[in-house]
Amino acid sequence: MNTGRPTFRTIEQSDPAIAATGLEFVTVKSSALGRRVDVTLFVPPAARGVANLPMVMLLHGVFGSHWAWALKGAAHLTAARLIAEGALPPVALLMPSDGLWGDGSGYVAQAGQDAERWIMDEVPALACEVVEACTTRSPLLLAGLSMGGFGALRLAGKYPQRIAAAAALSTVTDVAQFDGLIEESRTGWSEAPADRGILAALAGATDALPPIRLACGRDDPYLDANRALHRALQQAGIAHQYAEGEGGHDWPYWTAALDDTLCFFGQMLHAHTEEGDDA
Repeated sequence: MNTGRPTFRTIEQSDPAIAATGLEFVTVKSSALGRRVDVTLFVPPAARGVANLPMVMLLHGVFGSHWAWALKGAAHLTAARLIAEGALPPVALLMPSDGLWGDGSGYVAQAGQDAERWIMDEVPALACEVVEACTTRSPLLLAGLSMGGFGALRLAGKYPQRIAAAAALSTVTDVAQFDGLIEESRTGWSEAPADRGILAALAGATDALPPIRLACGRDDPYLDANRALHRALQQAGIAHQYAEGEGGHDWPYWTAALDDTLCFFGQMLHAHTEEGDDA
């Protein structure tokens, strides 16, 4: 009997209009998380035979999971089109779950699980095992939306030598913003400054930062926070790109904005290839 009361606090549902052609789904047992966890992969046909195939990791937001970027945002279709147009060289798209802690883990190490180690160590290692062209020398590029943007930029600050470029869409900028999103308490989350805010992570980097891009919709509730982060990065002398566009905190905006994000990654990868050719 339908009582009119919702059974679930949140529901995320895939879009059946988005073709899943070319997607692969992998489940592994993560030692970092202490549980089974899922990754959606997309490896385009053009990747065959590419040496040290670049890895583009897309991090989802709160309430979501590994399939969201593909089956809500059509990330694999955007990547395939840009590869065909030459704007993006062949890459492997890695779309992992965040560990499925509560409404969202923030990709932060916490009591009982380490989502950061899962993202930085285990997901690339998985790609090296299941994607023939991926190796330990493959460039790693991180992008994410909302909570995923928080993860991507924070990790770029903590691991600048390991990340070739990072980008965030509609990003959460400070860990305290999760309190308005998740039902659970953040007790046990890392209290280190670099785990609490993007600015602290980037400003505290111990090596040269990778290229960074931020983007946000003008109707997004986090627009002011993104603008404030942009200004703070400017004042700190931290080089980055910043863009605003039409849209809100939703999939229509993220789907469109991913195009520019992947083109940004394409520029970085093409420049890296040209530098290697000149060496």
